[in-house]
Amino acid sequence: MTNEKEDTLINLDDMNYAIYKLGNWKTEYKINLIGLSNEIPLTENTKDHVIFSMNQIRNSEFDFNGTPVNGFIALAYGTNPNIQKMPVNELIDLEKQEFDNIMDELNDLEFLKNPIKLDDDEYLIYKLEEECHIRKAIPANEFTLAYHNAEIEKLKKQID
Repeated sequence: MTNEKEDTLINLDDMNYAIYKLGNWKTEYKINLIGLSNEIPLTENTKDHVIFSMNQIRNSEFDFNGTPVNGFIALAYGTNPNIQKMPVNELIDLEKQEFDNIMDELNDLEFLKNPIKLDDDEYLIYKLEEECHIRKAIPANEFTLAYHNAEIEKLKKQID
């Protein structure tokens, strides 16, 4: 008897999955959470999901000493002491520059051409589920779950 995940193929146009490879972006990022990740989209749908997520974060507005800033700046400011030392106008300019750079990188990506197995241990595969007004990404296989848990532990150590 075979494992169901071994036999399950994910079509690359399936909007219910986000597929990434581990890698590095061409540009170094300080604010943009997508650019701080090592997850590089491998399908057009995954790229669209990333852009949707970035826009949701950018559309969130926070007051920073009387100046409105977007969610990327607010998150970076709350978690990165180096960002806290920068003047708000520089943060706004840097976030805009980083957003433009990550959009260029996303638009230049090469995507997978053939379906992949759900249990593939070469790619990070997330099942996307709608929850209220957001899409929640749930690790879809053991490889992705292990990576996901390791990333959470790294973040916890950075915050402590």
